[in-house]
Formats: sequence, structure tokens, C-alpha cells
Amino acid sequence: MGMTISEKILALKAKKEKVVPGEIIMAEVDIALANDVTAPLAISAFKEIGKGRVFDPERIALVPDHFTPNKDIKAAQQCKLMREFAKQYGIKYYFEIGKMGIEHALLPEEGIVVPGDLVIGADSHTCTYGALGAFATGVGSTDLGAVMAIGKIWLKVPSTIKFELKGKKQKFVTGKDIILYIIGMIGVDGARYKAMEFSGETLKELSMDERFTICNMAIEAGGKTGIIAPDEITKAYVKERAKREPIFLSSDTDAEYEKIYEINVSNIEPVVAFPHLPENVKPVKEAKNIKIDQAFIGSCTNGRITDLRQAAYILKGKKIHPDVRLIIIPATQKIYHQALKEGLFEIFLEAGAVISTPTCGPCLGGHMGVLAEGERAIATTNRNFVGRMGHPKSEVYLSNPYVAAASAIAGEIVHPEEVL
Repeated sequence: MGMTISEKILALKAKKEKVVPGEIIMAEVDIALANDVTAPLAISAFKEIGKGRVFDPERIALVPDHFTPNKDIKAAQQCKLMREFAKQYGIKYYFEIGKMGIEHALLPEEGIVVPGDLVIGADSHTCTYGALGAFATGVGSTDLGAVMAIGKIWLKVPSTIKFELKGKKQKFVTGKDIILYIIGMIGVDGARYKAMEFSGETLKELSMDERFTICNMAIEAGGKTGIIAPDEITKAYVKERAKREPIFLSSDTDAEYEKIYEINVSNIEPVVAFPHLPENVKPVKEAKNIKIDQAFIGSCTNGRITDLRQAAYILKGKKIHPDVRLIIIPATQKIYHQALKEGLFEIFLEAGAVISTPTCGPCLGGHMGVLAEGERAIATTNRNFVGRMGHPKSEVYLSNPYVAAASAIAGEIVHPEEVL
């Protein structure tokens, strides 16, 4: 019996010829990462170990992105702690304001994560990097502190669920709709501690940006990781960025899967996840008379250049509704610059939007767009739990950038066709 791509990566990192689901392994980590919320706790755990040096200063990335630019004194102290730790231990990949971005968009963009890697991050959306053909998963800060010290982690090899995507996308359907549809189908615990492997002919028409979105939200179905085997699109993306030699792996034809789902993407419409779970998915055309106070386009899920172009396509020559705040946050400094060069900012500003420097900000109810009691937002983020973006009595609806932009214009959740 062959192995899946996830099993092959874990076997490689555990220096074993073969691994099987359920097996406990000790694996060597290629990249360890943390942000301004999780790094301070990881640093404290690291110091308790008392090793005196990190396992490899070129294999650790520290990215202050959640509450930066510093929203208050506590946030400033957290970032100061990270900055001083990075200097003390010679950590190569520390990204300060002006160079930083949202971690899960920044590291692939910078070529720090490459195909074949085992990536361990103190953030649940670390699974994003699976789009490159890496095994990437989130852990607690204590585990991350230990990884920074010894460069290894124990893992239980997950079984794999395969999602075979076929057919062509309808207009205004994106990778976000595909993953929301899947989460709606299997539920928020439908892939608990499983590797979610995405394959099939539809991948040929999915950009890397869309693939990152799909893998990013594997955790919203309980997945240990989301992963896509590298193809020519992946290789083209990696070729101009990779800081290390990639290892291109794929699943064997006789690999064993716990379950296989065949999904005809042609049947998927633009969708919206209703409060308060990402599984509460409905076609956007069924979202009737849901007025919004805020629209947010950004985050590690949908703050890349493709997402901004989609929003601009809808907003060009139009004005947002007078009762709506539209917040747009490019995910990295390079994406910010690219959007500026392409004239997207002009479109956003003329429509009445505000644009922020890269930050997670409103996604986690941190800053730059916190919701008040009773307010309702549509967002291109990944979670809509109770109180996720602010007050416990606010509501968050998840969508793709086309739908979020169209809803900002209409003042209520609408299909993009309704404003064009």
C-alpha cells in the first residue's frame, strides 16, 4: 500500500521509510513560526527549557501581525519582547512594521516555506502552507517553545480525506466558495485531526491565491492540515521565491484514504456562511434583506492581490452604501504596493472605502474595525464565532471578496450580479 503526500512528508521528517495513520512519530521541523499573540508565551516556554540557543536561527519566523501597528501599550510590549528575542538569538526572519505582513500570506510570498516542508506554527491557520505541498499545522505556544529549542515535534500521523474537485467554476465563484461549501457539507468537525487533501481537474483553474484560501480554512472543518500536491502552477510560484530547495511530492495511486468526496464545482454558487459557525453555509441568493453595518476585505484568508482585484472589479465606478463602513486591508506590504501600482486603491478610495497597512486587525476583533453590539458585518475572513470580530451580540457573515464588495454597495448581503 502506498502513502499519501501527508504521510510521505511525515515519513521523510521522521527519517522512516513509511508511516501509517495513528502512528506517533518524532519529526524534524523545517520552519517554526509565531506571531505577536503567541510568540511571547512560546519565548517564555523556550527560556524555561534553558537551552541557551534556538535550534536554527534561519528556521524560525516571528511576525508581529495581530495587534500591529501596536494598538495599545500591551501590544507594544508584546512586540518589543519579540524584537528583543529575535536580536538576542539572531533570528533571521523577524518582520517589523514596513516589511511585515499577515504571517500566512508573508511566508509563502517570501519563499520561506517551500514544498515538502514540515511547518509548525503557533497559530491555527498555519495549515495555509499546505497549498504549497507542505505539511503545515498549528500548535500551542508551549509546543512551539520546545520546537524553537530542539527543532523537533511529536505528531500523530493523521488519516487523510480526499476531496476530488471536478468541473468549472461559475462566474463569481472562488476558492473561498469551494471551501465554505465543503465545510457546509461535512461540518466544523467533519475532518477532525484529518489531513484534507484537495485534488482533481478543477485545480488547474485555481490560482495559488485561491489554493491558499482553501487550505487556510481546513482548520474550520477540524482538519489537522489542508494540502494540495504541487503541480506546474505551484512550481511556477515557488521558482521565483524559494529560499531553499523544494521537495515535490504527491500521493501514490494506491494510497489509502479514510474517505473520498467527489465534488462537482460547477454546481457551487457564491455562498455565505451565516452566524455563528463556518458550516452554516447558504447560497448568497438565499440571504434576503440582511442589512450590514460593515464590510471587511482582507485577512490571511482573502487579503491577497487576487482578492483585491476581485473587490475592485465590483467597486469600480460605484459608491458604497452610506450606512456601511468598508475596510480593506492588503495582507502584506508587497501586496499593498502591487495594489497601489495597479490603481486599485484609487477605485477603493473613490468608492468610499478605507485602506489599512497590513494587519490581522478586525478579523479577530483586535482593532481597525471592531463591531459594536447589534452590528452586522460581512467579511472575507475565516471565522464567524460569537464575538469573533467584537461584541458578543454582533454578527459576522463570511463570503468571498466579490460578495463582500457587492454587499458594501447595496447595504445588504447580495449576489454580485445585483450591483453590476
